[in-house]
Amino acid sequence: MSIEVKILLNEQGRPVGKLADAEIHFTGGELAGLKLVGFAIWQRRDGSGHSVSFPSRPFIVHGDRKNFALLRAINDPSAQNHIRSLLLHEYEAHTHEGVGAAT
Repeated sequence: MSIEVKILLNEQGRPVGKLADAEIHFTGGELAGLKLVGFAIWQRRDGSGHSVSFPSRPFIVHGDRKNFALLRAINDPSAQNHIRSLLLHEYEAHTHEGVGAAT
């Protein structure tokens, strides 16, 4: 399977702290021609770097708003770290070099 990461900079500055949206485009394999959207790159609230939010769907339980993650690990929770690192790397490459693609 081959993928390409697309970084879409948040030029409006809203919401505050959101730097960019990110998409994973599948360019080969069974998912070729599809994309996974809903990732976002954020400035950390304490100002020490960036974080990544994953696609999720909001829902309400007993009046409390919660989010249901759409991309989750099967067994090992650290499996998400690879995607998080990939998206952060591509954001850095996009903002510093004007390029942002990975396979």
